[in-house]
Amino acid sequence: MRTSVSARGPVHPDEAWERYADLDRWPRWAPQISGVTAARRRLEPGLTGTVRAAGLVHVPFEVLAVDEVARTWSWRVRVGPVRLVLQHGVEPDGDGTRSWLVTEGPALVVAPYTPVAFVALHAHVGPHARALRG
Repeated sequence: MRTSVSARGPVHPDEAWERYADLDRWPRWAPQISGVTAARRRLEPGLTGTVRAAGLVHVPFEVLAVDEVARTWSWRVRVGPVRLVLQHGVEPDGDGTRSWLVTEGPALVVAPYTPVAFVALHAHVGPHARALRG
């Protein structure tokens, strides 16, 4: 299954990109993420680590590609035996930003994750993201 969601908000595209590129900022805008463990703290191809969801579920990941100029990146995550590929992007939208996500994987996981991702994308491009946990 493949889904695509996007959100628009007032945050400048450079700020929205930094919210992706800096792994320490993920829990501030993604309510499903309580932390990230990785050898480095910035997105780069080949980076591996674990995302903690709700403090309980540990989801291994590998960053597949990063294009800082285009403000796009992709990664593969593993939930048990299930693998998902997620592609993210940030682009200017009027005075703000449009952030998008394409998720590919088994419908059993992708379908319930899509609404969660939609909420996170809205926080990602919203001014209140800094106030969220952390």
